[in-house]
Amino acid sequence: MTYKIAIVLDRARMERVRSKGVQVKDLYGGYLKVVELEVPDELAKRILAEFPRARIDARGFIEETPIAFKRELFDNVVRMGPGPAAIEDTMRPEKLARIKELASREDEYLPPPS
Repeated sequence: MTYKIAIVLDRARMERVRSKGVQVKDLYGGYLKVVELEVPDELAKRILAEFPRARIDARGFIEETPIAFKRELFDNVVRMGPGPAAIEDTMRPEKLARIKELASREDEYLPPPS
């Protein structure tokens, strides 16, 4: 089965993805803009195993991943495009170590948007 991850976009992120030709979707009647990434089953299992709070919602979206994970994933989408390669690159061990370190701080405070 294929799952999805949605990355919510603000104005600055919107400009970055527009310049790369990434498809943007509307949520809530266009109030929110998101990039949806398809996640193959094997990658979904890895994400769920790496982040204990992550879950799959009723729509088949992987939710409650750390903010640090979504930031890194967004940067990879801008650099590599919205394919599985962007997710695989985000899941590399050296990046995961840094993401987990940053995610551990998220329990103490939510980082402001960058």
